[in-house]
Amino acid sequence: MSDPVVPSLPSRAPVVTPDRSPAAVARQFEGVFAGQITKIMMETVEQGDEFSGGHGEEMFRGILAEQIGNSIAQGKGLGIASAVEAQIIRLQGGAPAGQKAGAPDGQ
Repeated sequence: MSDPVVPSLPSRAPVVTPDRSPAAVARQFEGVFAGQITKIMMETVEQGDEFSGGHGEEMFRGILAEQIGNSIAQGKGLGIASAVEAQIIRLQGGAPAGQKAGAPDGQ
């Protein structure tokens, strides 16, 4: 008597957990901030008929601004991620890198 053939189950895709470190969260915040600034800037630019994308462009302008903001944050950024990261760490009760826990600022 042979064993019945058991069909193989499809493998599950691995669950990817997002990076929740203070540095990653601060970089994400900077990306959202830069995206909002970009969206406001794009709304104030007058578009001529020659280069306008019409209704399709209007629909996707927000997504474009978001992606531009993420690109800005992944590059050199605007310089606010380090300040946001320091505040996140302070609010969590930790000390920023290079500073002893419990030491006053500058020591």
